[in-house]
Amino acid sequence: MSRPVAAAGLRIAVIGPGGIGSTFAFQLSRAGHDVTVVARRSRLERLRRDQAIVTTTGDKAAVRVAGELDTTTPWDLVLVTVLGSEVDVLLQRLADSAAHTVMFMFNIFESLDRFRDAVGPERTVFGFPSVVATIRDGELESRILGGGTPSTVSDQRWATVFSDAGIPSTAHPDMESWLRTHAAFVVPMLLAGQSAHRTGRGLDRREATALARALHEGLHLVRRLGSSITPSPMAVLGRLPISVVAALLWTATRLPVFVRTTSVAPTDELAALIDEMNSTAPQGTPALLAVRPE
Repeated sequence: MSRPVAAAGLRIAVIGPGGIGSTFAFQLSRAGHDVTVVARRSRLERLRRDQAIVTTTGDKAAVRVAGELDTTTPWDLVLVTVLGSEVDVLLQRLADSAAHTVMFMFNIFESLDRFRDAVGPERTVFGFPSVVATIRDGELESRILGGGTPSTVSDQRWATVFSDAGIPSTAHPDMESWLRTHAAFVVPMLLAGQSAHRTGRGLDRREATALARALHEGLHLVRRLGSSITPSPMAVLGRLPISVVAALLWTATRLPVFVRTTSVAPTDELAALIDEMNSTAPQGTPALLAVRPE
């Protein structure tokens, strides 16, 4: 088991200070933790200049800045917020790290076992951020979602640390099932929002039906792989007729708030999630491949 954490003054490294990583770094620094951000290229240059996370509203939170993770530092937490498809190049360095806990926080569908095997199951935890954020001209613009949609992590101790830092969080004991369900649900939803944003109109019936089939196929795959649909109310969508799900998508893409919320995900991330689902499916995922963005 990872060692207990204190309420404040933790030594935390954040790898991947894009919108999500920068939001966590900002909030954790403001809460009194010693935060180091590990960045690359232009983001590294900007952070080295500012020595802080700077928001679009002019607020600042001081952070240390590095071009790579110091493996000799006994970090209380290394928070990995790069895309799931980009984490492989970091695994050896994370394995060599003296960190007490490594948290992988990203959209992913594949089994989590290889991350546990690489870093060590006793110090590996997982999470998913309930944050909408982006970096605009080097400055952070973010919205932390709370209420009924807190961030979710596999360890209650870190849920408490994040909540105390202003990022409402909850713990879930089966993050593999949670992440798989989330991917199966969110990919069609985000593709629907992106289409409505791109075209300036809601989905037509054909488009809505194609995405409804993809959603059904993804949730069915979650169950076939032995994972639970979680949270359990999500299973209702898998039992609804495709025509009803299509009607819900058709309606949602005519709501401006839905389009604004769902049109921000990177297209390459959605394509990568579909590829992951397809690679884990015994018979493939033709409905998901049919809506895969190029």
